[in-house]
Amino acid sequence: MKVKITGRLIPRYQSELASGCDLYADIKKPLTIPPGSFCAVPTGIRIEIPAGFEAQVRPRSGLAKKHGIGIMNAPGTVDADYRGEIMVILFNFGREPFPIRRRDRIAQLVFCPVEHADFRIVKRLRRTRRGRGGFGHSGTR
Repeated sequence: MKVKITGRLIPRYQSELASGCDLYADIKKPLTIPPGSFCAVPTGIRIEIPAGFEAQVRPRSGLAKKHGIGIMNAPGTVDADYRGEIMVILFNFGREPFPIRRRDRIAQLVFCPVEHADFRIVKRLRRTRRGRGGFGHSGTR
């Protein structure tokens, strides 16, 4: 798949079979996210995704495990018709302030196919064993 891009810090795949490419912080001065806070971090890139696809902005597992850093709206969706700068809304779930410097790898971008639903209004839905069971209805074991 061909994706057109503008910007200085082009996303990179870190291995041959990686599903996500890393997004970098494109900031002039270092910033710090206090515990329990969030910040929209610019990446400096804009992309043109082919029709029928989306890009998902996902957390980096190493930042989550080591520092408690996640993405507020994970996964964030970049639609094929969006042409603005990709921003990453990082959240500090950890107990320590988290510093970010220019060129730090802050998230990953995964490209996925998109299917549009054809909604049909009906009087009734098919019954299932689960039925209306919601959050936690099946227990933990």
